[in-house]
Amino acid sequence: MSRLNINNLTNENEDGSPKISGISTFSSTHYFVPPSGSTAERPSHADPGMIRFNTDSGHLEYYNGVEWTSVIVNNNELGISNNAAGTSGGLGARGVIGARATPGFINNIDYFTISTRGDALDFGDMSSARYTYATFASSTRGVFAGGNGNTTRIESITFASTGDAVVDSGVLNDGRYHCTGCSNSTRGLAAGGVPSLDSIEYVTIASLGNAVDFGDLNEALRFPGAYASSVRGIFAGGYNPAATPSIRNTIQYVTISTTGNTEDFGDLTRIGAPKGVGSSTRAVFGGYGSSVDNTIDFITMSTTGNAQDFGDLAIVGVGVGGAFSSVTRGCFAGGLPGNSNVVQSVEVASTGNTVDFGNLSTGGHGGHGMSNGHGGL
Repeated sequence: MSRLNINNLTNENEDGSPKISGISTFSSTHYFVPPSGSTAERPSHADPGMIRFNTDSGHLEYYNGVEWTSVIVNNNELGISNNAAGTSGGLGARGVIGARATPGFINNIDYFTISTRGDALDFGDMSSARYTYATFASSTRGVFAGGNGNTTRIESITFASTGDAVVDSGVLNDGRYHCTGCSNSTRGLAAGGVPSLDSIEYVTIASLGNAVDFGDLNEALRFPGAYASSVRGIFAGGYNPAATPSIRNTIQYVTISTTGNTEDFGDLTRIGAPKGVGSSTRAVFGGYGSSVDNTIDFITMSTTGNAQDFGDLAIVGVGVGGAFSSVTRGCFAGGLPGNSNVVQSVEVASTGNTVDFGNLSTGGHGGHGMSNGHGGL
């Protein structure tokens, strides 16, 4: 093995960085500083294997020949419990579904270990029985914001333990329900909802506190679907009773680390109010709200463009009750008609129909979900 000691290396032509070939290792007691820049500053002509630090997401990322994708280094092996009673080991990515309508309201919080299939276990209770709040999460904390009856309330859980949600002293600026939420590892966004809101606001998940104005959706929407990468928040579909037609298929996005109004991304294959799951690169939307439509769509979040067909929900219904995911598996839980208790799942990296995952403790709708291992982390 050869060795190259570098004290100063420049390119005299100043037409780009010099290339060094044939080096097999770097040996240092210090550190290596890769190129860095924002998402907008990514090289326009990248080669497979290029690596850089994304200052928007706070992650290393590499170009895989098709797109820039984050180097995921999170470890969600937080606990010692699992879906199977009496077993031990890391819990992996934990999915949570909160309070819901059954049709009366309950305050139950259910949880699942996403890597295994099985029925829900009891996590604790939300502070009140309600539904259609916004949810978002970091790898350690899950947040419920808004909802009918307590429309400005913010409360949280700690994924590694179980127990009741803790009400925070901070509140949302806009009281809202029939809203949606998404997050990266730092910020959680709450968007849309009743009464006729187009606003987006955010909280810092680690500290919570009062929400801060972020920007606006392209119109006032109820029930938009949402999902996020570490860079972008995606909002898809939704319902605007003041418009004609009232049900949307539009997809819009924001850059989570900044503030501002949404930009156009493309269109879903259907109109409706779906729920979102996904990985760090792909968002998958299902449960459009039609009694005869079981379509599942997907998009690649780092690009823009129209959604493509992913597969079908095995259980066809008017709408999915809630959703949560790890970076490999997405789960759609409950919904109408009949306040279903069925949880069905997809493998995000592939395409195809859902399979049976397990059951909620109590069926219902409007019980939004989150996890400690989603693609925004």
